[in-house]
Amino acid sequence: MLKADVRRMKYLLLGLLVVFVLGCEGKKKQGNFKYFRNYQRTFNDMNDRHLKAAKQWGIKPVHSEHDFHLQEEKLTEISSCRLYVLDKLTHSVPYLVPRAAELLATIGRNFRDSLDKKGLPDRKIIVTSVLRTAGTIKQLQKKNINASVHSAHVYGTTFDVAYARYKGAKKEETDKLKSVLAEVLQDLRKQKKCYVRYEFKQGCFHVTAR
Repeated sequence: MLKADVRRMKYLLLGLLVVFVLGCEGKKKQGNFKYFRNYQRTFNDMNDRHLKAAKQWGIKPVHSEHDFHLQEEKLTEISSCRLYVLDKLTHSVPYLVPRAAELLATIGRNFRDSLDKKGLPDRKIIVTSVLRTAGTIKQLQKKNINASVHSAHVYGTTFDVAYARYKGAKKEETDKLKSVLAEVLQDLRKQKKCYVRYEFKQGCFHVTAR
């Protein structure tokens, strides 16, 4: 066998070894996955906390189209991007104050980074509710009698992120993805970046920027 052939064979074997080791590491990461526990007990920031932060950093509640236009410059329009997906909004409009828009982007970025570090497939969070106006609240009350004008959503500081649905995810992946999302939110909570409430019936994390 020629020296060139021997050298080629060594490189091939080395490449196969690298692929094998990396594959084992990925399996090991997923095999040692630790699930987040006690969602409801951990994310128990009550409405009064959300409202206090919302009134401090948010806009005035929007009661009309005129109200909206007066405050439009204080809001950032959001849309689906590489960090998150905006669900089809039926009872809210896609606007947040800059502080909340930045928080949402951070959550999306940290979530995808965490998935990568844990050797999990790349997925995106889904935002299900954003700024609510007087009109959208009336629509929502037809389906949910608990929908209130006293929600932090009316200040543009608050958004909901689904915990049981993720862009591109299979059903069997959702428990792990929910756990990773909870870790991301708890980390930001500890940094006093947000308040979070676990909404079991609505299937989402209710998040307000601080």
